[in-house]
Amino acid sequence: MTGRPRLLYLITEDWYFWSHRLDLARAARDAGFDVTIATRVTDHGKQIQEEGFHLVPIALFRRSRNPLRELRAIAELVGIYRQVRPHLVHHVAMKPILYGSLAAWVVRVPAILNAFAGLGYLFANSERQRGGLHWALTSALRSVIGWSGSTVLFQNEADRDELVRAGLVRSSHTRIIAGSGIDVMAFSVKPTPQGTPLVVLPSRMLWDKGIGEFVQAARDLKKKGADARFVLVGRCDEDNPAAIGREQLARWVGEGTVEWWGHRDDMAAVYEGATLVVLPSYREGLPKVLLEAAACGKAIVATDVPGCRDVVKDGINGVLVPPRDSSTLARGIANLLSDRQTREAMGVRSREIAVAEWAGPRISEQVLGLYHELLNASSVINRSPRYA
Repeated sequence: MTGRPRLLYLITEDWYFWSHRLDLARAARDAGFDVTIATRVTDHGKQIQEEGFHLVPIALFRRSRNPLRELRAIAELVGIYRQVRPHLVHHVAMKPILYGSLAAWVVRVPAILNAFAGLGYLFANSERQRGGLHWALTSALRSVIGWSGSTVLFQNEADRDELVRAGLVRSSHTRIIAGSGIDVMAFSVKPTPQGTPLVVLPSRMLWDKGIGEFVQAARDLKKKGADARFVLVGRCDEDNPAAIGREQLARWVGEGTVEWWGHRDDMAAVYEGATLVVLPSYREGLPKVLLEAAACGKAIVATDVPGCRDVVKDGINGVLVPPRDSSTLARGIANLLSDRQTREAMGVRSREIAVAEWAGPRISEQVLGLYHELLNASSVINRSPRYA
């Protein structure tokens, strides 16, 4: 391929791009790609443009199920792809994969990478998997992934294996790369502050993150006299079906069970002040908050589910507990709060693992290698660049 390859990222929210894919986009830009970000602009439009990326605002809403609005969203993407004429599109998460793959197939984009950042709301609950919406979603995924001839990127083996078993993807068309990486130098190991221990759950405020179980565990531990503060850190995400309302959060705060600090831009400082980091999620891809906590040298209590168990090695850098089990979660938290020596030894291992496995440049190098592989393959099969 001659000239600069055009790379387009399709991500529903600009804040998610900024927190989870910015370093990768920078690496692609520095490697010679002409980078476009198609996203719903709410928080970071100016910063994205200042990075030298092309920004294309879109009207795609994650929660919308209005058929006319969804058809307009697909038509909008077809128009964007025709205008940008990307050689490679990188779709992140469920709706971008569905709608972006369809648009890319219509426009005949040469190379398509569909990246699952976890399997999302419909796959985190067995009852949802038996519903009609799950059937419709999986049928649509199977179709658009097959039509588009895309490569499908996963963050852990369990997610890949589940979709292969379900017949949604072919194993030969999949790759696994452990998340999007983190800047390990932006997170440092500091001595845990003296005073009342701080137990932090960093996450969007979603039921599927196990926040209800965390609140119940905090309530039980406080009834038993635990001297600790329990803190939720993260934004409300009203567009997610599993969102926890502000009224519910206010009730928990009002009863004195937990504190809610909302969204924070200074997460390194939050982790530095934490005694223990907790994520009792029902399912993850590869949770960035745990990578960051590990880079800060924190012991972690997490659930024994895909994604979390890829970060937390039970008894090595943290403790794994069953999902949806507040009693066992409370015991795991209490045990580490009472054992400083074990907690600090786990923190040392967390930092070592983070540096060895999840440093941003290492992950970006793997993804850029995949980009070049897909571009070379698209040239070999003579698909580039012909647009409808």
